[in-house]
Amino acid sequence: MSLLEIRDLHVTYGNGAAAVRGVDLTLAPGRKLGMAGESGCGKSTLAMALLRLLPSSATMTGSVLLDGEDVLGMRWGRLRAVRWAGASIVFQGAMHSLNAVHRVGDQLAEPILLHGLAGPDDARARARELLEQVGLPAARADAYPHELSGGQRQRVMIAMALACAPELIVADEPTTALDVMIQAQILRLLDRLVTDRGISLLMISHDLAVLADTCDRLAVMYAGRVVEEGPARQVHAAARHPYGRALSAAFPRVGDPASRRAPRGLPGDPPDPSALPPGCAFHPRCPVAIGVCAVDDQRLREAGPEHRAACVHADLLPRSTA
Repeated sequence: MSLLEIRDLHVTYGNGAAAVRGVDLTLAPGRKLGMAGESGCGKSTLAMALLRLLPSSATMTGSVLLDGEDVLGMRWGRLRAVRWAGASIVFQGAMHSLNAVHRVGDQLAEPILLHGLAGPDDARARARELLEQVGLPAARADAYPHELSGGQRQRVMIAMALACAPELIVADEPTTALDVMIQAQILRLLDRLVTDRGISLLMISHDLAVLADTCDRLAVMYAGRVVEEGPARQVHAAARHPYGRALSAAFPRVGDPASRRAPRGLPGDPPDPSALPPGCAFHPRCPVAIGVCAVDDQRLREAGPEHRAACVHADLLPRSTA
């Protein structure tokens, strides 16, 4: 049984921008799903849609089933109960997510109090326990956000996501603003916590290597659609969609001087979601596009065991490492 099941999810903004287009994904209890793609491909919009955190200008259709219950159809009271307790989110840029004029311990205690899980004294004690669980001294509960380093603030955000013992954590690029040493610490922390607690994790990043090391499965998004989905290490090492291959090749590989000196990538940028090209949205940038790609919008098809790709060449592309 799936803990999270996204069915034909569409998100369109008031200006006509189709940010998410027909996404279908599932996430089983205790599993980790990664989502990759360039900025502007719809990853963060998808993450916000899962808990209906998008502005009123966004129109959502389809369904987001969390433990069998459709989030998009929930009444406001039920939605408030599900946020934090059923599913929580770790936003990128913790300094912008924490309240600058409140101590971090009070901010950690707030969701516990709002959900009626403990009284004020017990909630504050729980906040200190959470800080220790993410590797911070309990005394940091009395600190203000500006008194913490970037890595410490991100740990506070992870502690807050764990405060009400959710079944699902959505981590939206939780390490983007951190240096590589702190990034590695945060990734190890997330992996340990979700494994120890049996929590499901949806992790969003532009870095396929990070997701391949952290997640069980990996979905690649482009122009609001999932264009490839499969076992994480397989998608990273032998992507079946040209876009997935380009994302993997864009990062220098340790021990490979050629990739370090001449990292590969793609020309141009993802298309404007309010003015998508006809056919496959990737075809203007695709090095292997053919005539049909400019006419027919490709859908996910089998590209190997438990592996799908939305490309006419999915079963023809070489299966070597990108």
